[in-house]
Amino acid sequence: MPERYKNYIRGKWVDGKTAKTFENRNPANHHDLIGLFPDSSAEDVAEAVAAAKKAFPKWRLVPAPKRGEVLYKVGELLRQRKEEIARMMTREMGKILKETRGDVQEGIDTAFYAGGEGRRLFGETTPAELPDKFAMSVRVPVGVCGLITPWNFPMAIPTWKLFPALLCGNTVVLKPAEDTPLTAVKLFEILEQAGIPSGVVNLVHGTGEQAGAALVRHGDVQLISFTGSTAVGREIAAVCGQSLKRVSLEMGGKNAEIVMEDADLNLALEGALWGAFGTTGQRCTATSRLILHREIKKQFTEMLVERAEKIRIGDGLDETVEMGPLINEAARQSVHRYVQIGKQEGARLLIGGTLYEEGQWINGYFYKPTIFDQVTPTMRIAQEEIFGPVLSIIEVKNFEEAIEVLNGTPYGLSSSIYTRDVARAFRAMRDIEAGITYINGPTIGAEVHLPFGGVKETGNGHREAGTTVYDIFSEWKSVYVDYSGKLQKAQIDNAE
Repeated sequence: MPERYKNYIRGKWVDGKTAKTFENRNPANHHDLIGLFPDSSAEDVAEAVAAAKKAFPKWRLVPAPKRGEVLYKVGELLRQRKEEIARMMTREMGKILKETRGDVQEGIDTAFYAGGEGRRLFGETTPAELPDKFAMSVRVPVGVCGLITPWNFPMAIPTWKLFPALLCGNTVVLKPAEDTPLTAVKLFEILEQAGIPSGVVNLVHGTGEQAGAALVRHGDVQLISFTGSTAVGREIAAVCGQSLKRVSLEMGGKNAEIVMEDADLNLALEGALWGAFGTTGQRCTATSRLILHREIKKQFTEMLVERAEKIRIGDGLDETVEMGPLINEAARQSVHRYVQIGKQEGARLLIGGTLYEEGQWINGYFYKPTIFDQVTPTMRIAQEEIFGPVLSIIEVKNFEEAIEVLNGTPYGLSSSIYTRDVARAFRAMRDIEAGITYINGPTIGAEVHLPFGGVKETGNGHREAGTTVYDIFSEWKSVYVDYSGKLQKAQIDNAE
């Protein structure tokens, strides 16, 4: 019998209100049933929100340095279980072990980074315009925060949101992706072990259509932080807008790597391969477009195809494997549809474009690394997020055209340029329309202490990670202290 897992509400592991469950299976072998999880209802969500609301008044009064110390403890516990969780995560969502170890390490890094901010939740003091008066600003918590997270970074992204939210004095309800619920269970086991008080953190499994929607619509949830598709993000923004609920959205990307004629081609090649096929292309920052200067395009394309054909595909638990499966069959079919679209649009398929349906890959959701040439900037495969191992090559004649092509999509998350020209590098930093730009590095590889997010249809202006995340999970309050002993009238011509 498969193991049955539970929600975590009010400091206890509890069954869902109904008997409905959903399966969690290994994408490298769909016969491997990992477990059953509650298909939570709106009633389950309401119970979790009520628990968070009840816990908020006490948690908000715990001094921020003490909240930070709790996160230090969480980080240490994560470190102790890093290998165990990484192996479980690979089984659950398919990433190779090198990547799942990195995913857990992101959670560890975030715990220590956020913990340290417990002594740096700085406000500001400013001179008052009246005598014997003091003026300052301070951060205060928002309240109950609803976090909705994706499956591709099932430890890193929840902790990016959860730890800063807790540090600021908020309480939390997390709805993880239904493709990676077990990673969330392991995280909450650690939160429980670290001694976080009852009701401060709550976990509700389920679908976005049911549990996620109930969380977004609940009147006692003051903030929603969402990472996922642009289509779902638009729906969440519309619902939150009706009640003026605070919402942070991190959504899709159509990221490009530019390779100029003066670039270190071997370095750029490594960046393109890692950016396009790392995590099987299932990152919002994945390299989906490769913009090549025409002088090096033929040589670079030949180098790229030769290397891509040698990528070893398989179960990520095998340390020699370089690329694992897609997350599920729906994702694989979606990628395959885009490949057919590319062919129909006139792009030239260089390698890949087929599903693995035989041999050792027959029971998993594997797809061959795919590269298109002769792609024009307006083709759908050059405009829409594919979320799979598909790379489109676009030829340009100069730097200005490269920047124009890179900017010519609805998205603006990550970007990359390879060049030895310092002036070009700085012009790229200035002119690229994206939240992240890498110089001589791939489009993937963000660090926890810098802001993360994008422009245009990638998000709604917020930046998670770095210090900017605290502007999401806290409110600013202005405080005036008048110690003159008399009424001083401000905002008049002649202050008295």
